[in-house]
Amino acid sequence: MNDRMTTPWGELALARFPEDPRDRLRAWDASDEYLLRHLQEVDLSGTVVVLGDRWGALVTALAAHGPTQITDSYLSQEATRANLARNGVGTGTVRLLTTQDPPPGRIDVLLVRVPKSLALLEDQLLRLAPGVHERTVVVGTGMVKEIHTSTLRLFERIIGPTRTSLAEKKARLIFSTPQAPGKVAATPWPYRYALPEDIGPVSGRTVVNHAGVFCADRLDIGTRFFLGHLPDTRGAARVVDLGCGNGVVGTAVALADPAAEVLFVDESFQAVASAEATYKANGVPGHAEFRVGDGLTGVPEGSVDLVLNNPPFHSHQATTDATAQRMFADARRALRPGGELWVVGNRHLGYHVTLRRLFGNSRLVASDPKFVVLKAVKR
Repeated sequence: MNDRMTTPWGELALARFPEDPRDRLRAWDASDEYLLRHLQEVDLSGTVVVLGDRWGALVTALAAHGPTQITDSYLSQEATRANLARNGVGTGTVRLLTTQDPPPGRIDVLLVRVPKSLALLEDQLLRLAPGVHERTVVVGTGMVKEIHTSTLRLFERIIGPTRTSLAEKKARLIFSTPQAPGKVAATPWPYRYALPEDIGPVSGRTVVNHAGVFCADRLDIGTRFFLGHLPDTRGAARVVDLGCGNGVVGTAVALADPAAEVLFVDESFQAVASAEATYKANGVPGHAEFRVGDGLTGVPEGSVDLVLNNPPFHSHQATTDATAQRMFADARRALRPGGELWVVGNRHLGYHVTLRRLFGNSRLVASDPKFVVLKAVKR
């Protein structure tokens, strides 16, 4: 959906990425608007850093001030590039960084779009804190349902005294006042933990989780169920762990079949860093590739033997099956004839219907009261 947002500096045409005319979700919300109205009263002449800009609305609106964007999302970064171009702004006016990049050494204005993950917020505030000084303006923004007492405590602990604004259109601002520079605690991330002993090739192995990656300190039950029902990959030369998260599924494949070439793909920079760290921590033989990107975009058609997928059903706070549908369509294009897509998901999501529509077939491999494992074959 391409729509127009009114800002203090004029109207902007904005869209999510990848752009889909059927998508009725906007590329901004009331919290972005609230923050931009507040910034009319803020000196933006110094180094402006924007953390967690969802679809580039904030950076596009502030482009004249040369902001630095920091995001964990490849899709958000691509949305920012597209929205800058859509509004006639060259990407040379802004600096686009990921959550894995070294942050700016000095920050005069820090704007934080509160993320869904409290762990990611903690990690990033700790990484940014050394660049904050006593005169830094720190303003967070989010919808009321996204800002919790724990959110405010994090700002208070890492930045300084924190208060919130009145709510407007169910959005709220967070104001933190930095204190005199002191010793900044190191981020506790990434976490490392050992897997259980009854889950196949990865039993007892090490997992490395960067902040913000799903299930930071334990194996989630959906992945655990999937690990108990993975296909025999012998003869599958090229395997994709699509939406790899911390890479446990792809690492299990590589341990079971060192001859397999495994491609780990996720749109989260934190996730792909986790997958690579997990793979390397276990000394896995064989060849692997780690890619941050939009699904299987760029993977040649008919070049893959097997795709393993545990698709997300949220996009930030919105519940949607759009991501899963795109992943399934990507998999069908990338698979060779006879290649297989294996999916784990909650029973109620009805993925079998989508798979039958795309592939012409869908078979139930395993189920329990909560999850199903489904297989579709490219004919």
